[in-house]
Amino acid sequence: MEWLRRALLPVDQGSEFAKHIDVMYMAILWLSIVLFIGLMVPMCYFAWRYRFKAGRVTPHQTHNTVLEITWTVIPLLLCVLLFFWGIIGYMQFAVGPGESMEIQVTAKKWLWQFEFPDGTRAVNELHIPVNKSIHLIMTSEDVLHDFFIPDMRVKRDIVPGRYTEYWFTPTSIGEHVSTCAEYCGKGHSDMHAKVFVDTPADFAKWMETGGDEWMHHTPEEWGKIQYEQKGCVTCHNVDGTRSKGPSWKGIWGKMEKLKGGGTVLVDEAYVRESMLQPQAKVVEGFDPIMPTFQGLLRENEIRGLVAYIKSLQ
Repeated sequence: MEWLRRALLPVDQGSEFAKHIDVMYMAILWLSIVLFIGLMVPMCYFAWRYRFKAGRVTPHQTHNTVLEITWTVIPLLLCVLLFFWGIIGYMQFAVGPGESMEIQVTAKKWLWQFEFPDGTRAVNELHIPVNKSIHLIMTSEDVLHDFFIPDMRVKRDIVPGRYTEYWFTPTSIGEHVSTCAEYCGKGHSDMHAKVFVDTPADFAKWMETGGDEWMHHTPEEWGKIQYEQKGCVTCHNVDGTRSKGPSWKGIWGKMEKLKGGGTVLVDEAYVRESMLQPQAKVVEGFDPIMPTFQGLLRENEIRGLVAYIKSLQ
């Protein structure tokens, strides 16, 4: 029966590690349920059966050594079994194989940056080949973050000034979601990344060209997709209200006052400069918190974002 299969073994297992985690988790869950029922039912029965009654004489009680040893030794053996089951699994997945693909993960408020062995970089978009061991080396540029891919059971804290590592083998082709599982400020709930598990051929094509999805959209549509995927949405809204960064609504063609004096015309040159060198010209009234996207945005993505901003009149 489907409900029983789902209860005994959850679906959406995106990695080899997920299978080990789920089997152990469900074993502990059902062991806890059985032990809970096995203890609570007799306890309730005895509490009712031997409840206080006026005139009832309580017999002298003696210890049952065999029973006491039994209920001490069996739980101890169960705990030891679970310990070794857990530590064996931990050791198996603590160190990845030497042929793992190494990917650098940099967390920053409020986006994810991924760097591949050949220097290719991506923001909030991680492409990995199916059935290939992936070795993540992670660090943070600002505060504590946590990289979490729920259906792959991948979860590890990312500490500023340190490097943490994790490895896994994806087994489910398709789109997955990663998020930050450690509160990191105002944009925490928007700090998502898409994880694409590709066939070897699709992954090689993406590494070479960045994919051809942009060819199936107008520049404005492609820019809107980048606005959402690259984390722009966390600081720049498109409805005219104030956020952590200037709103994009109606900004094209306007003169903006700059912090420290001076003005700048919002045109393609200024928008490009703001993406690649965001500290060069900071709009008055806003903090210089935007990270650089130098090397993280392809030309088609920059053109799309420029077209999207231009369309928001």
